[in-house]
Amino acid sequence: MSKQIGFNLFEMNTVGHISHGLWVHPANTRHRFNDLDFWIEEAKLLEAGLFDAVFLADVIGAYDGYRGGPETALREAVQIPSNDPLLVIPAMAAATKHLAFAATFSTTYEPPFAFARRASTLDHLTKGRFGWNIVTSYLPNAARNFGLADEVGHDDRYAIADEYLDVLYKLWEGSWDDDAVVQDREHRVYTDPSKVRAIDHAGPFYTVAGPHLTEPSIQRTPVLFQAGSSDRGREFAGKHAEGVFVGGRDLQVYRENVADIRRRAKAWGRQGSDIKTYASAVIVLGKDEDDAARKADEFRRLSSAEGYLAHAGGGASTSRRTRARRRSWTSCVPRTRRAATTPSPAAGTTTTTPPSARRSTRSPRSTAAPSSRRATPCRSPTRSRAGCATPTSTGSTCGSS
Repeated sequence: MSKQIGFNLFEMNTVGHISHGLWVHPANTRHRFNDLDFWIEEAKLLEAGLFDAVFLADVIGAYDGYRGGPETALREAVQIPSNDPLLVIPAMAAATKHLAFAATFSTTYEPPFAFARRASTLDHLTKGRFGWNIVTSYLPNAARNFGLADEVGHDDRYAIADEYLDVLYKLWEGSWDDDAVVQDREHRVYTDPSKVRAIDHAGPFYTVAGPHLTEPSIQRTPVLFQAGSSDRGREFAGKHAEGVFVGGRDLQVYRENVADIRRRAKAWGRQGSDIKTYASAVIVLGKDEDDAARKADEFRRLSSAEGYLAHAGGGASTSRRTRARRRSWTSCVPRTRRAATTPSPAAGTTTTTPPSARRSTRSPRSTAAPSSRRATPCRSPTRSRAGCATPTSTGSTCGSS
């Protein structure tokens, strides 16, 4: 039986994403990333090329581990300067009809209530074409940018992320009934108060009263992506994700990683088929094989070893002083925000309802089945596919069900 394959462009609102050094290429146009026309043109090109989605990466800190500071990253344009990925999406959506958008946003440093409204707004403005790549942010500089001495511990970040999702599900799926907005001009009732409710969430990290400020969007919960490769990250993906980015040194390792993610999904009461998996590739295109090989050689010549080293060293502590003050999450935050890591289903109880379960039991007063509103990470299989090359592309991801 044949399977549908999906293609996403792997992008970032910056000069240098992952192909470090190529910003010096004479034909490179990445310096235009501050110009909204750049993103509109790219969206139209991807739509014409029948790409399924554009995936926007993001970081909220500088890569300052290499050589003890951010200087190399600044010189080499290693994801700095960079802009907010969410803000280009409405313009790209307005210029397209089928292209979907997945943007990266961290669960570690900004509270869930504000992001819930931001995501719902984007789902409205894109007409149900918005997805969220869930990250927990590993850069030490990101922690210092938000008032902490150093990065939050790895497993602690995932404990925070679990509760973050719990809050979001309550806001997106449970706070408003589908028919809460009545627009009854005769009786001067825009929203029926009996069909909107507070969530009154009180957990170890967050206390959120609600209600959600945005009326239900087409999807309610956006399509959820995740790329964590650690054991804790895979457990999180098995519990929450619908699209997962996987890696591996060869095809067999890819297969094993996919099987592991789907096994974990089943442990959370989901179906393995609930998750689409995506692999990544850097594709160089030419008019023929010789032309493509020539371009590849040119790209290798222009690539920057210093840029790659700065990127790889981004998670390292920047100084002896930083290493000396490294401490656990429990000593960096107020006592009211401390919690143990959420256990796996084999170890104990859960704090967040798995996606497959929450969609069938979202609200006792809801009339439409949640699955009828869900957008898949890939476009309808009825559309044909053709090849597409873009000079501004930094990479692509492809996946199958």
